[in-house]
Amino acid sequence: MAKCFLCPHRCGVDRSAARGFCGMGERPRVARAALHFWEEPCISGARGSGAVFFSGCTLRCAYCQNFSISHGGEGQDISAQRLADIFKELEAQGAHNINLVTGTPFVPAILDALEMYRPSIPIVWNTGGYETLETLKLLEGAVDIYLPDLKHVSPRLSKLCANAPDYFEIASAAILEMCRQTGEAVYDADGMMQKGVIVRHLILPGCTGDSIRALDFIAERLPQGTPVSLMRQFTPEPWCAIPGLDRRVTDAEYGRVLAHFEMLDLPGYTQEKEAADGAFTPKFDGTGV
Repeated sequence: MAKCFLCPHRCGVDRSAARGFCGMGERPRVARAALHFWEEPCISGARGSGAVFFSGCTLRCAYCQNFSISHGGEGQDISAQRLADIFKELEAQGAHNINLVTGTPFVPAILDALEMYRPSIPIVWNTGGYETLETLKLLEGAVDIYLPDLKHVSPRLSKLCANAPDYFEIASAAILEMCRQTGEAVYDADGMMQKGVIVRHLILPGCTGDSIRALDFIAERLPQGTPVSLMRQFTPEPWCAIPGLDRRVTDAEYGRVLAHFEMLDLPGYTQEKEAADGAFTPKFDGTGV
């Protein structure tokens, strides 16, 4: 493998011989590959999304619910051929789509796997939003649906929470590129997305002002009709030492952001209070790998 510049950190490590910023080597490391029912309704549907959870991450979110794989690196190293077989197996299980979760460190192998076997169902790129335009252009034509986060607007908050003060600058440009690639959202007769972008935003306790700025960006800069998933699922985690992130979002905080979401007349999805439960985090036990 040549020096790696796949993510905005551009660490330049030869990951065939050493670990990059993401903590990963060259081969894809996968922690779980199974039907997943906890995505947005137009992604999970009745049969589930074929979610492939990759280990490693290009961000260092202190509150990450998938900490054991994003920071801890749990998972099994596999070949591109095995990854192609996983796509085929999930498709055979009835998955509505193949959902590639945090796959950025392994773009070359993912593209190789899709050359070996291209499923007849949509390919979803499930990302924290911290992507380079160069890497996204490699994915053009291979990815049908982009499912990015828009986590933070404030550089200070991005530095504190994700060790990426340039997060908004990078993610906003990336999401615009995703919208350019897919165009207007397309759904089948059952309401399942076949092509398009869904932007996710997780409300953080004490950070409603930043949430409102994120929603304003979506309303002002993204194509009209881009669906938004407004998430209330923040769950305090024992490994997060940031003051203020030791509690759930209050009803008042959620109400303030939801009111702004509705005032902007954004299409998409919202969550009930019950979504803030660690029980919705899947077990990264090697299922399906």
